[in-house]
Amino acid sequence: MRLALILCLAAAPALAQDLDDRHLPVIPRTPGEEAKIAAVLTPPTDFTRPEPFEAKPAGAATVRAIATADAFSQHSGNMAFEREMDFKLGNALFRKTWVAAPSSTLASDGLGPLYNARGCQDCHLKDGRGHTPPTPDASRVSMFLRLSIPGGPAPEGIADWIATSPDPTYGGQLQDLAAPGHPAEGRMEVTWEETPVTLGDGTTVNLRAPSYSFADPAYGAPSPDLMLSPRVAPQMIGLGLLEAIPAADILARADPDDADGDGISGRPQIVPSVEFGTPMLGRFGLKGGAPTVREQSAGAFSGDMGLSTALHPDPWGDCTTGEPTCIDAPHGQEPGIRDGLEVDGQSLDLVTFYARNLGVPERRGVDDPQVLRGKELFYAASCQGCHTPKYVTNRLKDQPEQSFQLIWPYTDLLLHDMGPGLADNRPEGRATGSEWKTPPLWGIGLTGQVSGHNEFMHDGRARSLLEAILWHGGEAQSQRDAVAAMQPEDRDALLAFLGSL
Repeated sequence: MRLALILCLAAAPALAQDLDDRHLPVIPRTPGEEAKIAAVLTPPTDFTRPEPFEAKPAGAATVRAIATADAFSQHSGNMAFEREMDFKLGNALFRKTWVAAPSSTLASDGLGPLYNARGCQDCHLKDGRGHTPPTPDASRVSMFLRLSIPGGPAPEGIADWIATSPDPTYGGQLQDLAAPGHPAEGRMEVTWEETPVTLGDGTTVNLRAPSYSFADPAYGAPSPDLMLSPRVAPQMIGLGLLEAIPAADILARADPDDADGDGISGRPQIVPSVEFGTPMLGRFGLKGGAPTVREQSAGAFSGDMGLSTALHPDPWGDCTTGEPTCIDAPHGQEPGIRDGLEVDGQSLDLVTFYARNLGVPERRGVDDPQVLRGKELFYAASCQGCHTPKYVTNRLKDQPEQSFQLIWPYTDLLLHDMGPGLADNRPEGRATGSEWKTPPLWGIGLTGQVSGHNEFMHDGRARSLLEAILWHGGEAQSQRDAVAAMQPEDRDALLAFLGSL
């Protein structure tokens, strides 16, 4: 894989130069540390017992697996007491309900005028996953549609960029809520079609296939070339640790031309950084559209809530010139207050600190024989080809919680073609309409406890972990088929292993 990446980057030297960890205060590793890390990251050969430190998926930052819906809302387990106040202040901002301007509540106004949620927590329920609407008339909060049309400018220095642009009228996402006096942009409609799938042992599993549409457009017809992509809000745990994985370690796993012939050809998402003004490795978002936790947070403030930050200073958020009443409406920016923004720099820093430090719960049943058997089957089916089990994070100055931790996120943070069944047919950056970034698996077994449901995949179509596996195609087709062919006891063991993560 490493040779394939070097050959790929050799054709784009500017790209190779820019894919570094400039967002982090990195302390370089010594040769001795590199050797120890290589030994620690060696794949297991003995599946009769857990690997050393496997029960602590976030290293010293791991938190207790409490049996409540707050399991994902704890701060990093290695956080010093004097840093806890920043986490709590960030939590308060994350949970804040914003209001439209003008308002007497100057510290909380500026919402919208068009938006998808009034607070971060509305989408990331208990810091966990969002959900699909349970009924046709139910709220869509925690799920929305990305919008774009083909064509447009391409950023300099990023190879294989697929040019798209926001819809000329409705922007980059469908905002189905609005401040008083403003019509919402429209509604996301979703219909489902059940398809039975028969497994090797004769068991039948029903998969539900969704179909999405943009209903009741309030500002005129959208572009006839409009492309839609549904998104359910992902869980929040461990983001700071994912951000701290060395870019070189992620890039070393890329194999864009499948040079090793294993059928897996992961590619890095590369995006222009608003904060650093250069191409960076995309780590966050379902297609890797954001390079850092801070940029992901600022993008959500702007796109989801219509709130300005230093990175996205327009107070009308995602509104376009096709929605002039939104742009001309009162906003929450006032000179001399909150840096002249709706979310000032200190508030963005606190929310970033909070998001960076939501702790990953410890494993459950890590030494259970069924779980260990399931882990062996996970490796036998080559699921680790995309869901890379472990890394050692960068050694960092002034970020002790993320510094030099052995972590077990089960992701390679690369883009993979998942086949036509999961395709949204909407490119994003370098990602094609059938490519998705490998999601981390840590905490996945606590989804039902935290979020009150067990919906998975980018649009919540899977209602169980088994359904999620059966939706895999493309590069993961052989892994999917291996699971479908398993005997019930082996399949149960695999699911027990996933549930322990």
